[in-house]
Amino acid sequence: MTKQDVLRRVSKQTGIDPQISLSIMESFFEVVKGAVSEGETIYIRRFGSFGLKQRARKIGRNISANTALVIEAHSIPGFKPSAEFINQVRSSKADRK
Repeated sequence: MTKQDVLRRVSKQTGIDPQISLSIMESFFEVVKGAVSEGETIYIRRFGSFGLKQRARKIGRNISANTALVIEAHSIPGFKPSAEFINQVRSSKADRK
């Protein structure tokens, strides 16, 4: 599913003009990216949370050159689904089988 597919569904469910829905979605994405990049965690009840995950320093391998390289500690964005979200996915997956 693409962003356009999501936009169409949201517009259909809410009855809001697709251009307004697009503006709202883009604004939401910008707020999430900005907040997470500043180290904040965003909690959305019954959906999940967006935040930073820390990766430790490690040794990687360049297989083609057969050399080792150091990958420094760094942060990456992460998403943790809520228990309700997880349960909904699990129950719908069981129905598909």
